[in-house]
Amino acid sequence: MKILNKAELQQAEKVLHSQLPKSIKVYGFLFAMNRDKPHTLEVVVDSWPDFKTIIFRPHPQSALLYKKVTLFSTDEKILKRMLTEDNCLDWNQYFKIGGMDIHHATMLKAISDAKGVTFRQCFVVHLLELRDPSLLPQLTVSRDVEARISSLNESHVGLLNETWKLGGDDKGFQLIKHLISHFPTCCITDEEGRPVSWVLLYDFCAMGMLYTLPEHRGKGYAKILF
Repeated sequence: MKILNKAELQQAEKVLHSQLPKSIKVYGFLFAMNRDKPHTLEVVVDSWPDFKTIIFRPHPQSALLYKKVTLFSTDEKILKRMLTEDNCLDWNQYFKIGGMDIHHATMLKAISDAKGVTFRQCFVVHLLELRDPSLLPQLTVSRDVEARISSLNESHVGLLNETWKLGGDDKGFQLIKHLISHFPTCCITDEEGRPVSWVLLYDFCAMGMLYTLPEHRGKGYAKILF
């Protein structure tokens, strides 16, 4: 097992890019990290430079209570070895795996049970790949709406935290503030400049938190934002 340094992270990005779309979740994290976006992760691989498993784990110096893990592996036996024999994760603290192939779930649950750790699967996300963007329908945007396309700032954090289905607390507030401060955002405002529809970019470089205020729905704002 090896912890990658900055130069090696650049090389790993090229490898993961060649394995898209299967590597998409870890690739997004690494893409952001290699462009100096703030993060609290440490990257380990089973071997170098020819690795079959890569794991993004909480950095030991991170003080965040919300511990995030994501992984990609083309060899489940190697992944299992890293999780059991190499002890690449701290099973004594809470952590959330924010992205992995669903085929690893059975193995992860078995390891969790053996270690006396509670395992709970929260979401299953399906990946659809559009290889030719020209197949997307052409979208016509009125001049009025086009003039109201803008970006979010920290003054909007409270509004987004109130409307996000997983927000409403300080943890949600801090996450949204972090994303707005360090990653691209897009919104459509009303005539007074207040956001009425928006989308953010997560730290793994996927768009999310798409939301339109109820009184402004049915106007096609989500299509425009995407």
